[in-house]
Amino acid sequence: MPRVVWVGMRWSEIPVGARRYILYHTIISPLLITWYMLPLYMFMTGYDVLEVGAFFTVVNLVSIPTTYLVGRAFKRIPVRHGLVLIDALDGVSCAFYALAYGALAPVMLFVGMLIEKLSGMFYSLYQAAERILYPKERLEEVFAWHMRLPEVSQLIGFLALGYLFGHVLTTPDWYRVGFAAFSASSLATIAYLLKALPRMDVEERVESGAPKFRVDAEFRVILLIEALLTLAWGLAPDIVMLNYVVNVLGFTLFEAMLVEASISLGAITATYVSERIGKESAFKAMSVGYALVAAWAAIMLASPPLLIVIAAYFICRFGETLAFPFYRAWIFRKVPKAKATEVFAALSSYRRVINVVTPVIAGALATISATLPYLASLTLFTALGVILLTMHYRLR
Repeated sequence: MPRVVWVGMRWSEIPVGARRYILYHTIISPLLITWYMLPLYMFMTGYDVLEVGAFFTVVNLVSIPTTYLVGRAFKRIPVRHGLVLIDALDGVSCAFYALAYGALAPVMLFVGMLIEKLSGMFYSLYQAAERILYPKERLEEVFAWHMRLPEVSQLIGFLALGYLFGHVLTTPDWYRVGFAAFSASSLATIAYLLKALPRMDVEERVESGAPKFRVDAEFRVILLIEALLTLAWGLAPDIVMLNYVVNVLGFTLFEAMLVEASISLGAITATYVSERIGKESAFKAMSVGYALVAAWAAIMLASPPLLIVIAAYFICRFGETLAFPFYRAWIFRKVPKAKATEVFAALSSYRRVINVVTPVIAGALATISATLPYLASLTLFTALGVILLTMHYRLR
């Protein structure tokens, strides 16, 4: 096991801009329930898991070419503008979901998903903002807070909203009302961004003594890991879990949110463990983390009952969050601030190319067997753990 030491960071030690950015994610985390409500709404209105996967694949294909261009454009544009645009586009996409009714429903759903995917093209700016705002010398500790507070918020929000839309407001009409409310909430989050966050302009990305960015042997390993992670998660996406809990086990959105609650608890627990692990054990921590994720995939492959699903997803998120601060810090230390928007946009485009057909493959596998996508994930996460353990012994 990784050597454990005390390296915890108090909230007050985090720079003000970074604290406000973490609080922004804490505010918006409960709103991510739309990622579950949309496919569930599609199930409720007559789509099956294969058709939902195909929908997401077509939208992925349309969105690929623009992502890298977005990153290049934001080399000269304040990053905060991009974060505002993300929330604005998410608000518009939810408005289209709210209008998905009757004969025009497929068109409204497709347009809404396309706009949401357009919003996703800017997600690399989140990583760029973190690279600019978070202190380089204490990245792992800041990332523990970055994971912890939003997960607490998501735990509470998902349970409350899951109960509301799983047992009280359960019809498609109420789901459309929910989408309209989430659309309106984007106005508040945009106001927070404009008021609380710095512009993150070109001048704020100047970094004295920063190394030049280059794709060396170590960064090529990162690219390999990115490919494995993208495929492993892409072949067992949220719609696979939702399909299993709702369509196979026969439960509702609330029970799916119980699974999400266990995911948040796993993440929160792991943040207290990860901040006590020294940097010299980073690769071992990552390999242990992804070994736990592989264990989750093996459990899910066995078509378990709901209580075991809840436990399995706790293990999964604990492992992923244990690895996350060290993996993200490893990448950040390879990328200077001035190159952050461009490099992270390129990585996002790279992931999109790899992930373009995984939703329909996942849907096809789930059509054969609801747990079959987890077999593919198990294989890929096992390979990932072996690579990271090899890196640990090679770089000692």
